[in-house]
Amino acid sequence: MATRLSKLLSLVVSTSIAATVASAAVGGELQKIMKARGLTEKDVIHAAKTYTPSGGRDEFIVFSSGGQSGQIIVYGVPTMRILKYIAVFTPEPWQGYGYDEDSKKVLREGNIRGREINWGDTHHPGLSEKDGKYDGKWLVINDKANPRVAVIDLKDFETKQIVVNPVFKSEHGGAFFTPNSEYILEACQYAAPFDNNYHPIEEYKETYRGGVTFWKFDPKKGRIKPKDSFVLELPPYMQDLSDAGKGASYGWGFTNSFNTEMYTGGIEVGMPPFEAGCSRNDTDFLHVYNWQKLAKLAKNKKNYKMINGIKVIPMSVAVANNALFLIPEPKSPHGVDVSPDGEYITVCGKLDTHASVYKWSKIKKLIKNHEYAGKDPYGIPILDMKKSLHGQVELGLGPLHNQYSNVDGEIYTSLYVDSQIVKWNYKKLKVLDKVNVHYNVGHLCGMEGKSADPQGKYIISLNKLAIDRFDPVGPLHPQNHQLIDVSGKKMDLLVDMPLPLGEPHQAVAIRASKLHPEVRYKMGTNTKTGKPHIGKTLAGQERIVRKGKNVYVYATLVRSHINPERITVNKGDTVTIYLTNLERAQDETHGFTVDNFDIHASLEPGETAELKFKADIEGVFPYYCTEFCSALHLEMMGYLMVKDPNKKYVSAQKLKMKKMSKAELKAEYDKTVAVNAATDAVIQSVVKFLKANHYEKYPTVKALVEDALDQYGKIPEQKKKSDAAVKAGDYEKAVLFENMIWQYMVKTADVGIRAKDLLVKKVATKQSPAAEAGERAFGEGGCGGCHVIGKVSSGPDLTGVLLRHENAEKWVKDFVMDPASKYNDPYVKSMIDYFNLKMPNQHMNEKEVKNIIEYLKWVDENANLF
Repeated sequence: MATRLSKLLSLVVSTSIAATVASAAVGGELQKIMKARGLTEKDVIHAAKTYTPSGGRDEFIVFSSGGQSGQIIVYGVPTMRILKYIAVFTPEPWQGYGYDEDSKKVLREGNIRGREINWGDTHHPGLSEKDGKYDGKWLVINDKANPRVAVIDLKDFETKQIVVNPVFKSEHGGAFFTPNSEYILEACQYAAPFDNNYHPIEEYKETYRGGVTFWKFDPKKGRIKPKDSFVLELPPYMQDLSDAGKGASYGWGFTNSFNTEMYTGGIEVGMPPFEAGCSRNDTDFLHVYNWQKLAKLAKNKKNYKMINGIKVIPMSVAVANNALFLIPEPKSPHGVDVSPDGEYITVCGKLDTHASVYKWSKIKKLIKNHEYAGKDPYGIPILDMKKSLHGQVELGLGPLHNQYSNVDGEIYTSLYVDSQIVKWNYKKLKVLDKVNVHYNVGHLCGMEGKSADPQGKYIISLNKLAIDRFDPVGPLHPQNHQLIDVSGKKMDLLVDMPLPLGEPHQAVAIRASKLHPEVRYKMGTNTKTGKPHIGKTLAGQERIVRKGKNVYVYATLVRSHINPERITVNKGDTVTIYLTNLERAQDETHGFTVDNFDIHASLEPGETAELKFKADIEGVFPYYCTEFCSALHLEMMGYLMVKDPNKKYVSAQKLKMKKMSKAELKAEYDKTVAVNAATDAVIQSVVKFLKANHYEKYPTVKALVEDALDQYGKIPEQKKKSDAAVKAGDYEKAVLFENMIWQYMVKTADVGIRAKDLLVKKVATKQSPAAEAGERAFGEGGCGGCHVIGKVSSGPDLTGVLLRHENAEKWVKDFVMDPASKYNDPYVKSMIDYFNLKMPNQHMNEKEVKNIIEYLKWVDENANLF
């Protein structure tokens, strides 16, 4: 077993860190873990392929629909770690989405016919493209339940716009970008009248309609332009998913359908159910349209009619201009996917075991020669299926969705009924491999697998059922996303990931290197518009303004206080609070709420947000920072006091409390000043170290130092106030100002020490694998509980410990493995007497101790840094 395990590890790991793991395996530690947990060698390989060390990064970022949550889920590959939920169509309390006024404005853009809609069913996310390749700038997603499309800015992963489809009553097939993000395609699903009037179901064929909306998109501003958008009217076939042509087929679009029978059900009147009537025909229709030509037609009023404020191009106009065609496709298809070069179009039908591959050059030739097999009832030309096909291949039961490989001709298809993923060649029409998944897979997510530049490496199976895969949590199970390694000849299922938010329907993945999100905003930014907020408030500008029964509060938040700390209003006042986060440090978010008023804001560094509510109940209501932001987080609060202007209030008798004498206050003041001086000495030593080691060369360290200096820069103003209080003999107030100075010093020291620790890692000599293992053993073994490298703590500083004894490495090894054997050693005895503490036996093995010694050697090499 040990020999086989060594071979295994040599294949899996080749870095210096991996060498440490291998050495641990030789000592039997890995074998013990494998035995205890019942792991196989294959399990270890899978773990190595998906594990990323603490602080590591993923190669790909996945944006998954959140289904009925109305949100988007963001996670990394290969770790499958969830990184964020993006609020889109539903309120999200943590981020304050739907609770502050600015996000409410975005959410309310999604109102339909004057009605508030506060939930959504997100389905198909789409990434903006340039030349058919993902550019990492914008993300869009549709709402199946309420036909809408939202735009998310990938600079901050926030929803910026929601547009409502004014003619569709349902949609499933959105949102899909054209290759240069000119348009976003959104297809209708369940046919309905375009107007908002009642029409009997008996008029289905005459008045009910399907369609595709072409939302004009501005890729620079990242906004949909409804006035420049238009709809292509289609028959009342149930349109489904779409894909835009690219390369050879650029300028064209493809949308599949089901229920070309135009059946309308009616089990309540004795008719067969929908699914019976919708499956009568042998084939359904693939819609083929020239969106470039349609866009030109939409510029002339004679080619469209306005319905509910949007341009609608009738079928007859599209047909007359050779811009709309139909091709028979497999029964009940659920996706259409254009190959990276745009030449092949793959369609799978749920009720057909075959995948059908169409060839664009053949379709183009049929269109050019006006070679039609007939027309549908609405006069749309039908192209011959056999003449349009490149060929068909039998894949299995329930083929659904496709993703392309980076290998020419390779494609992956999900099999819903068989619960499998099949790899096959769409050019050679040959099945290459299959792998089982758990269970009933719907969509697939490849790494940029629907772009012109698929990356291969991984496929994610978005399974509808989890059944027995996870710990039971009640009748409602999570969905199961399974990561599959497709880099080898055989597909290899690596790991399961439960997703317990909504029903994640479809996902798209992009290389993490293409994403460049900001870590802070320009001070006072309205993050929903990207412009300066009307309520932008800088330090020193805090104020409360009353205009009649409207009260405007201009407030700031910074570690660790909210300014102002007291707000008094009258019952019945409308209160508007503008909040600005003054932080510049990365990840220093502040939240804000007023108890009992159902409002919340989340403010990232530099952001300004607006909260508005009516103070309709009398009382005293604490407000506080909801994000644990600093050591003094609990003190970051204030009071909203709502009084009834029609009541007379009698002051409660003041409690008589013993006051400190002036001498006692003077002693407390002197003590506080001394503590501040000592704290400042620590800060100056850190500053000296940072300057000496050129912190400005390292952007991350520099950002921390700038934040620390920002906190430190607030001290002189407080010192002036303290000195003025002392001069006036008011030591009680002087102590308060000195305490405020200490708080700023603590914040400065906290950030400064983080900067120093980070700088040490950057300028120190590189650790050997053994030293890295030793540092881990030092931390995990509890050594840091008494010993702090670089200073005396509960135990002596270990910097230079290898210089204090003859044959020091052996001495340290013996002492760590058997401390009691040296308790009577004169040196050790003096340490025990000084620290009043004996070194405990941490029961480390020889390998761990040897690695700790290597770590201590590294410490000595870099002693000047500690």
